[in-house]
Amino acid sequence: MALPWLEAMLPGRSLMAAEVAVPPKRMAFVYVPNGMNMVDWTPKEQGKDFALPTILNTFQDFKDDMLVMSGLTLDKARANGDGGGDHARALSAFLTCSQPRKTHGADIKVGVSVDQVAAQHVGKMTKFPSLEIGCDAGSQAGNCDSGYSCAYSANISWRTESSPVAKEINPKSVFERLFGDSAQATKDVSKARERSFRTSVLDLVLNDAQRLHKQLGINDKRKMDEYLNSVRELEARLQRTSFTATVQGIDGVNVPKGIPKSYTEHLDLMSDMLALALQTDTTRIATFVHANEGSNRSYPFIEVPEGHHDLSNLGNEESKKEKIIKINLFHAQRTAYLLTKLKSVKEGNGTLLDNTMLIFGSGIGDGNAHNHDNLPVVMFGKGGGAVTPGRHVSYDKETPIANLYLAMLDSIGVQTEKLGDSTGKLLNLHSA
Repeated sequence: MALPWLEAMLPGRSLMAAEVAVPPKRMAFVYVPNGMNMVDWTPKEQGKDFALPTILNTFQDFKDDMLVMSGLTLDKARANGDGGGDHARALSAFLTCSQPRKTHGADIKVGVSVDQVAAQHVGKMTKFPSLEIGCDAGSQAGNCDSGYSCAYSANISWRTESSPVAKEINPKSVFERLFGDSAQATKDVSKARERSFRTSVLDLVLNDAQRLHKQLGINDKRKMDEYLNSVRELEARLQRTSFTATVQGIDGVNVPKGIPKSYTEHLDLMSDMLALALQTDTTRIATFVHANEGSNRSYPFIEVPEGHHDLSNLGNEESKKEKIIKINLFHAQRTAYLLTKLKSVKEGNGTLLDNTMLIFGSGIGDGNAHNHDNLPVVMFGKGGGAVTPGRHVSYDKETPIANLYLAMLDSIGVQTEKLGDSTGKLLNLHSA
């Protein structure tokens, strides 16, 4: 089982070392579809003394951890002569900043996404170069948006210009990927023994954990306790989503459903595992898509029975606007849940959030206008000192969002001259 990052892990560091080590830097991207109601997103004031509008007020507890960036543009999500298809272009171009080829055939093409550029350079330091998760299944074929392949509206991460990285939507599968090898277990042990192993991964490593605990310093002991408790809590939540069934001739097997019926619980379980993946340094690069672009999911649990996409084309209907704000608030609240997890993990002199750059946003500005300038984009965390949060920075009109990504790559030691339509590294991420 993977361990959290510990001060004792640095080369030449004794387990009982008291001095503070330097934690690794992480990068994560959380995407929501169909844009935002920008009037309730964009702060009026710039700098440190800015008031939080309705949607961003969800992050009141993280105001000192957030950098709101206005004016960023995703030009390659615009038609640029290709006609309709704003939703497909929005997601596929969000991290690639490249124009997707308009096709619903096998000849898809867009560009390499920033997360995969980062993974190519820093991924060799971790068990997994990157982690791609979401809550909507995707398809790599078919016509999903005005002649664009479904691959475009379902994938945010692209390893090559023609190879999307499919996201995992099953919480159980992500958990097993992070903490075990069920395929190997199936080969090595009987089904009965495998089920007993699946009772708790912690039970299998408890003795090892106790021996290690005795050798650690005070800070690392606390971190280990917090980590093991969080894994135990997550296991319990996953087990509560199980049902009894007959599997391959064996009666009474507890089979996890994997994907909860509750969308809220689904999002939160994925957030739990994203936080654990970063905490254990299993990966340092991650993407999390709340829903595929153009999603028409309904939200009856927040009194919005209509579809998201349908409502986003709100026109001047005030009733639709109120419901869109509810949906925007919901996604912000679930992201705040993730931020709470990251901020609760102590690392060195700060927290896991302090050592992360987490982008929350969408490739569409206003859902009704389907524009791709002045995007709703906010960064949380300090990137290990590369970012000065607690500010609202308004950039010049048509500033490529790719410039932000170049600056983020630079901050983790990845030197890249060009990404998509970038024109140079974004300034003002760090302020004295």
